[in-house]
Amino acid sequence: MGDLANSTGDAGARGRREPCPGGGFGCTLPELRALMELRGAEALLKVQEAYGDVHGLCRRLKTSPTEGLAEGAAELERRRQVFGQNWIPPKRPKTFAELVWEALQDVTLIILEVAAVVSLGLSFYAPPGGDTEACGHVSGGAEDEGEAEAGWIEGAAILLSVACVVLVTAFNDWSKERQFRGLQSRIEQEQRFAVVRHGRQLQVPVAELVVGDVAQVKYGDLLPADGILIQGNDLKIDESALTGESDHVRKAVDKDPMLLSGTHVMEGSGKMVVTAVGVNSQTGIIFTLLGAGGEEEEKKEKKAKKQDGAVAMEMQPLKSAEGGDVDERERKRSSGPKKEKSVLQGKLTKLAVQIGKAGLVMSAVTVIILVLYFVIETFVVEGRAWLAECTPVYVQYWVKFFIIGVTVLVVAVPEGLPLAVTISLAYSVKKMMRDNNLVRHLDACETMGNATAICSDKTGTLTTNRMTVVQAFVGDTHFRAPPDPANIAPRTLDLLVQAIAINSAYTTKILPPESAGGLPRQVGNKTECALLGLVLALRRDYEAVRAQVPEERLHKVYTFNSVRKSMSTVTRLPAGGFRLYSKGASEILLRKCCAILGGGGEARAFGPRDREDVVRKVVEPMAAAGLRTLVLAFRDFPPVPEPPWEDEAAVVGELTCIAVVGIEDPVRPEVPEAIRKCQRAGITVRMVTGDNLNTARAIAAKCGILPPGEDWLCLEGKEFNRRIRNEKGEIEQERLDKVWPKLRVLARSSPTDKHTLVKGIIDSTIGDQRQVVAVTGDGTNDGPALKKADVGFAMGIAGTDVAKEASDIILTDDNFSSIVKAVMWGRNVYDSISKFLQFQLTVNVVAVIVAFTGACITQDSPLKAVQMLWVNLIMDTFASLALATEPPTEALLLRKPYGRNKPLISRTMMKNILGHAAYQLVIIFTLLFVGEVFFDIDSGRNAPLHSPPSEHYTIIFNTFVMMQLFNEINARKIHGERNVFDGIFANPIFCSIVLGTFAIQIVIVQFGGKPFSCSPLSAEQWLWCLFVGVGELVWGQVMAWVPGGWLRCPGAVAGPAAAEAAGADEEEEEEEIDLAERELRRGQVLWVRGLNRIQTQMRVVRAFRSSLAGTPPRPEPRPGPPFGPPPELLFGDTRDIPLIDDTDAESEAPPNRNNNHPLGRLGPPGPPRLHSLETSL
Repeated sequence: MGDLANSTGDAGARGRREPCPGGGFGCTLPELRALMELRGAEALLKVQEAYGDVHGLCRRLKTSPTEGLAEGAAELERRRQVFGQNWIPPKRPKTFAELVWEALQDVTLIILEVAAVVSLGLSFYAPPGGDTEACGHVSGGAEDEGEAEAGWIEGAAILLSVACVVLVTAFNDWSKERQFRGLQSRIEQEQRFAVVRHGRQLQVPVAELVVGDVAQVKYGDLLPADGILIQGNDLKIDESALTGESDHVRKAVDKDPMLLSGTHVMEGSGKMVVTAVGVNSQTGIIFTLLGAGGEEEEKKEKKAKKQDGAVAMEMQPLKSAEGGDVDERERKRSSGPKKEKSVLQGKLTKLAVQIGKAGLVMSAVTVIILVLYFVIETFVVEGRAWLAECTPVYVQYWVKFFIIGVTVLVVAVPEGLPLAVTISLAYSVKKMMRDNNLVRHLDACETMGNATAICSDKTGTLTTNRMTVVQAFVGDTHFRAPPDPANIAPRTLDLLVQAIAINSAYTTKILPPESAGGLPRQVGNKTECALLGLVLALRRDYEAVRAQVPEERLHKVYTFNSVRKSMSTVTRLPAGGFRLYSKGASEILLRKCCAILGGGGEARAFGPRDREDVVRKVVEPMAAAGLRTLVLAFRDFPPVPEPPWEDEAAVVGELTCIAVVGIEDPVRPEVPEAIRKCQRAGITVRMVTGDNLNTARAIAAKCGILPPGEDWLCLEGKEFNRRIRNEKGEIEQERLDKVWPKLRVLARSSPTDKHTLVKGIIDSTIGDQRQVVAVTGDGTNDGPALKKADVGFAMGIAGTDVAKEASDIILTDDNFSSIVKAVMWGRNVYDSISKFLQFQLTVNVVAVIVAFTGACITQDSPLKAVQMLWVNLIMDTFASLALATEPPTEALLLRKPYGRNKPLISRTMMKNILGHAAYQLVIIFTLLFVGEVFFDIDSGRNAPLHSPPSEHYTIIFNTFVMMQLFNEINARKIHGERNVFDGIFANPIFCSIVLGTFAIQIVIVQFGGKPFSCSPLSAEQWLWCLFVGVGELVWGQVMAWVPGGWLRCPGAVAGPAAAEAAGADEEEEEEEIDLAERELRRGQVLWVRGLNRIQTQMRVVRAFRSSLAGTPPRPEPRPGPPFGPPPELLFGDTRDIPLIDDTDAESEAPPNRNNNHPLGRLGPPGPPRLHSLETSL
């Protein structure tokens, strides 16, 4: 409290010296900014010269190093006005007008706009003179002068349709950006930081930090503001984000106290006073220089275009001081791929390019045929001469042909694909938030649907992370429940309480329950909370112990990290000397103990035999019960000579063991079922933990990761490294490939081991497809593994800021079952895109063939340009919205992952696309060529330019749209299901869009008139159109009966190699080798090897005899067909012959594609040697 008194006194003195610089504070904003730009000894010297020390700076800033700020909301607001707020203004979002302009840059739309403008201009031109007969029939055909004058309508209608498409695209982009910003602000709100105010520790949102706040800094934090260290314990900072130096920088009050925003705390803990926030912090200054903060930088807009997709408001670090890495960070934050292209993106890109090329060819051919047909008929067949006054009429025709060609291209190009992906992902991301998945990178959502492996942490993910001490070994007694304090010697009890209370983070506390009857709240590290719970169970007060030894008086702290697997704290004893308290993993600390406290509290020798007894009788039974085991120990040092504190190995050794405790962390009740779902869905779950092997194995068995009766590998980190490294210590992929397929538990693993495992699985080539790996992590050192994984999950509650920064998805409840929901949503995204593709490609095929064939035969497309654009709108925007918002079902988890090589269009989908396209083409061509007879109406074929809309072509257009509407219902199912209406009412968006499209179609047909080239239809004609449309549903049921096995999915659509395009069912059948067949194979190998040996021996005997007789050996006669070629040729490639007892090698042998016996391929083609061999023998 002395500091608080000093602070108050100084404030009073300053009050008499008004006016003061810096709005009443003893230092100004420019001073603090200049101070934070200094480093190391230079910064320390400046602090000492200007303020005396850090405490002097705190007094100037009217804050207390121990109590923090003691001000109300009004004073905090004043600090924000003087020193700025902790917020970096985001880059100005694009306006709707800018998005419209971007949408107008689409090449196809530009071509259409130009064609429409030319058409519009020419429609107002009338050839001079009254007689236009010389131009031929091209100018005739209008019913009256009014109709001829209405030629401008088509051009205007195309422009209107283009405007609709542009507005819809711009609106989608605008809503996507708004959703992205909403997601980003949600991430910001989730980020909180520990500060001390009014003497109490609070978690405040990062944006509410002010200059003068005293912030608690701990392992794993991402510093949100600049500050100066007040007190630190073994603090190491990763400043590579600002300096580019990868080495961790040690921070201390007397050496380098400057802490910078955007840097990571890699080890230790401490307290700092905040000196710069927002745009005045080091990260903020860099963002301002990049043009991310402030309107004055808008002139650099073009230069900063690379950073477009990102939003600079989140206080995340730059990857290094070099500009190129800024772009990398920006790209990573946008929805673009973080590593390589995601599975779906890769397939869609390839598909879109190939369809686009095909559409371009079709449209070009259409235009060429139309122009040639017109020219040949007009100038060759009819023999007309080219007249100057007829040129605009001819050009008008050519423009019409060109518009038809462009509309073929518009319909063929699947520009709705990216829209469907965006809508599906955005919808899924929004819904996933409700399922406790905060998605940071959009592509992670669909990648998760293809996951084949999950490497999960144990603590907090598979378990509840509510730890309690349930067993203890104290004073030579093994207590199966928390011991009664009366049963422990007083000295041992005092040492135990002090070792727990002092050798823990002081931010770790147990608070009263929020509601009556609830459980006490655990704040901070959960393992330390369990130990503090033991102190409370022993009826002692840990706060009183901490009050006697405040954090400022701790002499030295060796904080916990993944290498040490222990934490140690040194305090001064009142009588002189030092005492070290240590806690950590049982097998590590027990090796460092040379004494143990006995039943009376006295220390006795603790040798290797005693250690083995404790491990066998205490540690192993605890671990087998699934408990985490910790050892608590201490060591006293004399006052002189003072130990070398920097030599940790010398200090943390020769300890006296106080107790061994067993901490229970119960398995989450929903986890075993979630893991069963994963396994059923073809996903392998592996546990990667830093815990004891026995504990990990017990928990894995409870979770279902280790199904009973199967031969799985459970390894410790050391053994894992021994198996995968060669003599030089280098990791070999071949060795790793022998380990990971059977590995299910990796215990006592370091973050490097986790990264090695993840990288090894991803890089492996032993399977048919590359593995897609998801990883969970919570620690700072999990960052590399989270980044390397295809999808990184960070813990929202227990995770450090660094882990969250490296992740793709944040689990807001730290629960494994939420990962299963992510898998379900990911698969749903994939299926939604497949549904959309099945629908769109059917429309594409039909529209392009109809336009092309109609143009070639009748010189006109049965579907006009505006009608095509309407169809395009239906199948792109509306269909993507309808089919991409289907909710997921549990049935998605009943199939295996698709994998990277599986065609995007399955055989069933291909069958449906071709089948429905055939149905629609038959109907449309029937209507086109005999429709006028059937309906007793005038034919619309060969109509001249500017002729009024015909009922004939209106019926074709209406029937076409009706068939698409009903086929949209068929497209809801892509796996051959019969009930296409199943769950249709669970998706109100789908129902609304289908009904809305139907209503708009009625309006277009009945009232569209000339702009839509439509003539009103009678009720009977409408019923026929509906009848043909409903026929789509009946045809869908017929198609469900047609087998799809005869279809081969074209590589052009899917992209896999031809050999991998075989159906999944066939592959599964081939891979299943019957046990009887395997035994037969063994028998065959034995027979042939026996024969080989006999024949070799016979040759040797003959050669020996002939050498004795002095005659050269006769050439051996070639065996007949039963024996095949000589043995040395027969067994030329011995790699294909499995060893007699090597069952694993047999099971991994490639499947025999021809269903022959495996030895059939050892010799050249010929009679079936093996069967002849068996019968002859």
